[in-house]
Formats: sequence, structure tokens, C-alpha cells
Amino acid sequence: MRAGLKACTTSSTVVKKVLVANRGEIAIRVIRACREMGISPVAVYSECDRDALHVRLADAAWPIGPSAPRDSYLRIDRILDAAHRMGADAVHPGYGFLAENEQFARAVRDAGLTFIGPTPEVIALMGNKTAARAAAQRAGVPVVPGVSSHGGAVAADASDDEIRTLAEDIGYPLLVKAVSGGGGKGMRTVSDRVDLAGAVEAARSEARTAFGDAAVYFERRLIRPRHIEVQVLGDEHGTLLPFVERECSIQRRHQKVVEETPSTAVSAALRQSITSAAAAVARSVGYTNAGTVEFLLDENGAFYFLEMNTRLQVEHPITEMVTGLDLVRWQIRLARGEPLALGEASAERLLVPNGHAIECRIYAEDPDNQFLPSPGHILDMRAPAGPGIRNDGGTEAGLDVPIFYDPLISKLIAWGEDRPAALARMRRALGEYLVTGIKTTVPFFTWLLDQPEFHAAAFHTTYLDEVLTARNGRPFIETAHDMEDVAAIAAVLHAVLSPASSENTAGSTKRWKAQARAENLRE
Repeated sequence: MRAGLKACTTSSTVVKKVLVANRGEIAIRVIRACREMGISPVAVYSECDRDALHVRLADAAWPIGPSAPRDSYLRIDRILDAAHRMGADAVHPGYGFLAENEQFARAVRDAGLTFIGPTPEVIALMGNKTAARAAAQRAGVPVVPGVSSHGGAVAADASDDEIRTLAEDIGYPLLVKAVSGGGGKGMRTVSDRVDLAGAVEAARSEARTAFGDAAVYFERRLIRPRHIEVQVLGDEHGTLLPFVERECSIQRRHQKVVEETPSTAVSAALRQSITSAAAAVARSVGYTNAGTVEFLLDENGAFYFLEMNTRLQVEHPITEMVTGLDLVRWQIRLARGEPLALGEASAERLLVPNGHAIECRIYAEDPDNQFLPSPGHILDMRAPAGPGIRNDGGTEAGLDVPIFYDPLISKLIAWGEDRPAALARMRRALGEYLVTGIKTTVPFFTWLLDQPEFHAAAFHTTYLDEVLTARNGRPFIETAHDMEDVAAIAAVLHAVLSPASSENTAGSTKRWKAQARAENLRE
């Protein structure tokens, strides 16, 4: 039996109280699933999250340190201490922070608690990009051509000549990629040998800072590929099921911003092949719980293994919308040792989507200022609703968006019977979304959904960067030149004609002008 796997038995581990080792929308998502299952959810929080929404929705919460993640959400000892103090018997890591940290998973297990996720051994194996590539190859799944010598990574003491030789064996253009981590960090594109040495050094430095591991490897850069991923679920009794693919090609600087399912580029035959490949990779390493196998799909329809994420994905809601399965509830059930007993017919339906779903990641960022974070106080927030709309939010009006964490404030999901219907609902939902006090990416998504290439699903992983470059900084919110003057005149007239507003006219004018600007720049 593989290390880290429990004996194959039908008995279940008791899970009555789950500590959610995360914050924001994913913490709330897990808290709600626990509540529906009759399980008590408990939270942890840093100093700046004391009044956060996930803290107030949990049954109990425990402080774990200062606001900086390294002093709180990344402190394994403090999280385990909180789990023991609140009497938790299981830990859900969410995504990000410690979700793919094998030391955390092992520490949870060694503390006698249930880790809601894969085993630490599998996290360690698949978290190493070169080891994961080797596992895919052993499973008979194609990988993008890359460095295979020196254990798969570029040797730390390799000379410039040796590095150039390795690169030329693969061919240009190529990617320099961090062996550990992900999210586009520690990654550089190299089109010519002249830029190689600088790219290797930059990637190593960024990887060392982000992941504590400076190891990098080379991978051939495919021209205009699509990013396709497959959700999998596995139990401790040998059952592993793949789901219909997700399309994740809309990326800005290697970061996903829009996801949808199914992919218009994947035929029924290709779906059978790529989902079977995903299942083969996961089975080959004894994978349990929820995970995602990612692929690149070239223009000729050939796919290549990219990596495996050993956690719940940010974009998991779109899979839930087209399959009807609650992935978080199944994570908990699988962690309890329950069998993945869906029946043959139900398992087959996981590959036949019911309609189409699209997700937009709503960030507190200023799209008109190079998407820089826009932390601050949320004055007002009105989330969209109505048929086919789901908003997985992590905050509300009256709260602050802190500077210390990823500025995701919600995930907006639209479902329709087909892609045009889902797009129509997403456009309507974006028009309903109101946030004041901070900048958000809502105007950017409104623009993106109107682009002809997006509407036709004729995109690839570099499409968004290319069209943003072509915009050359043109604002996503373009207001009429005289709008502020009109607002100011209206405010003055109101002040003059309204007896109740006769006092402090200057202050009223300022407030009305601010409100007019807020409505005109509505996000």
C-alpha cells in the first residue's frame, strides 16, 4: 500500500468540527459546506481580518498573529494550536497559503487530525514540476518537450555554456519555469539565446523569493496554445473519476482571470482522450480527494501534460454548475473515508455538461492603472443575483480590502443552457455589480466580454496580453468630458432649491459631485 494511504475500508473517520485554514471567499465557501453537512466550522484570522466576513460566519474563530501572511496564515504551528484550542478534528486548507504544502499536511496528520486533501506524499511528488512530468510520462501521457537531465532541473552550478546547450537542445522559444510553486511566478519567456542567461537568473531569484527553491527547468513554449484542465476526485478505495474539462486560456501574465466549461475547442473524442489522460496521471500516483490535472492544447489538437494542482481550484464553481456535484462537500466526505459511490450512470454524466458556465474573478484592482491593487474601505456593495447567477464573495460593504493578501473579492459565475446564454447572463450580472470606495475589475470584464474574439471563443493563453497591449492604456471607463460639470450644476441647483439643504451648501455640493462621479464610474 502506498505511503500515506489509509487501509481500504468502509469505516469512516469522524469529522464533527473543521478548522478552515484560510480567509476570504474560499473560507466562506468551506464554512457554508460544513454548515450544510451538520459540521461545525471554525476559523482563524490575522490582525487585519478580525472583523472579516469569514470570521463572523464561523461558529468560533481564533487569532493567529499579525497581518503579514508569514506571521499568520503561513504559520503551521499557530494554525495547529488554534485547531487544538477550538477542538477541531479536521483541517481544510482551501487554496493558496498552505494548501499545497506537504509539511503542513504532514503536521496535520501527525497531530492526529484529518487533512481534507491528498496525502502529504502525493502533494510533495506532484508539487515538484519535474517529478510530476516524470509521473505523467510513466503514465503514458505526453509532456511538453523540456529538460530531462540533471533530475529534470537546470543544475544550480551549470555554466552559461551548459545552460545554452540545454536550451538549444529544446529549441526556441522556450520557458524558464520554477520547479516548485506556480501561478506564473518564477517563469520567463525566452525567444533568443541572447536573453537566456538573464531570464534564468531572474526566474531563479523570483522562485527563491516566492517558494524558497531557486531550481528551474526549461520547457518548449508552444505557440498560441489553450490551457485546458480536468478536475478529478479520488477516494481511498481505488475509485478515481474525471470531470468535464475547464477552459482557462484567458490569462493576464500567466494568471487566470476567466474560466468556463465546457471548452469550445474540445470535441467529444478529445474530451474522452484528455479526461482519460488526467485520470491515468492521478491513478498512477495514488491520488485521493480533489485535484486538477492541467494541459496545454496546441492548434493541431494535440495535448500535453502541464502540471497537477493538489488542492481545490479557484474555478471549481463552474464545474459544480454544470455537473450538480458539490466538490467541497465531496472533499469532506472523501477525507472521512467514504467511497466515491456515484454509480456508473452518474459517473458518466460528469463528462456530459449540463449547459455552460463562466466565471469572472472580481479583483480589487484598478484596470486603468496597470491592474494595480486597490485596497481600501468598501463604502457600498451590491452583488448581482437572478437566474443562473452565483456570486462567491468574501467581503461586504463596510469592510476593508487589506493590502496583505490577494485582492480577490468575489468570483462571479453565470450559467446558461449554452455559451451564448451564459454570456448574456454574465453581461447582465456585471451591469448589476456595484462597488464603491475601491476600484474593481468589473469594467475590464464588461469590455472583455464584448470583444469579438472572446465572443467567438477564438482565444489562446497569450490572447489577453496581446489585446491589452494593443489598447495602449486606453481607459476601460470613458466618461463624457462635461459629466462632472453637469453633476456640479445639478448639485448647486439642488442646494439652492431645497430648504433642507440650504445649510452648508458647499459641503452638499461636494457630496453630490462625489456621488455623481461614483454613479458614473460605477464598478
